[in-house]
Amino acid sequence: MVARILDEERALTAEPCPGCGEPPHNGAMELLTGFGLAAAAGLNAYIPLLALGLLARFTDLVTLPASWAWLENGWVMAIVAVLLCVEIVADKVPALDSVNDTIQTLVRPTAGGIVFGSGTAAQTSAVADPGAFAQSGQWIPVAVGVVVALAVSLTKSTVRPAANVATAGAAAPVLSTLEDVASVALVFLAILVPVLVLVAVVALAWAAVQVIRRRRRRTTPARATG
Repeated sequence: MVARILDEERALTAEPCPGCGEPPHNGAMELLTGFGLAAAAGLNAYIPLLALGLLARFTDLVTLPASWAWLENGWVMAIVAVLLCVEIVADKVPALDSVNDTIQTLVRPTAGGIVFGSGTAAQTSAVADPGAFAQSGQWIPVAVGVVVALAVSLTKSTVRPAANVATAGAAAPVLSTLEDVASVALVFLAILVPVLVLVAVVALAWAAVQVIRRRRRRTTPARATG
């Protein structure tokens, strides 16, 4: 289970199983939690990784199973924190942000798979045994997380160059900051209020579409004139 608060929600809202006297396993909240964490990784690979580690180690909000306990290891969190600092700086420099996006296209989906897998930990097994992991069918949450994070990352990579061209690079630090804030917000929504994750993702998708449409409107008259 990712968050103890989810356990409390299931205990309060789930109906007892017939004949067993215990509430059934409600996977909807866990799926929304994993989806929100993976979407956050698509925006910034290191924010959800570091957040899960810190929250698991220093708070009662997150309880990671043994197979994902390495996320709260001190050395792992330190390395992720350093990578996060590099990402924050590189992603705010015009031109360099596009290079960074290309590199992160591999990193973000990987992070998305990890956080989705840990977010639905009751349905995953130890990463240390990839053979059994794949054969058991429990690799599916990780695969879903990879796809979600990749989709968000590719959308980001599409929007950013369009915004940079339209604003002569001035939009890079602004958009990057908004993306970092959105990533942090998605992490906490995923853990505390998973039902709002879909609302947040729809809002982000709408914003991305608006940026792309504005870019197309500006380029179309220019082509017609030329």
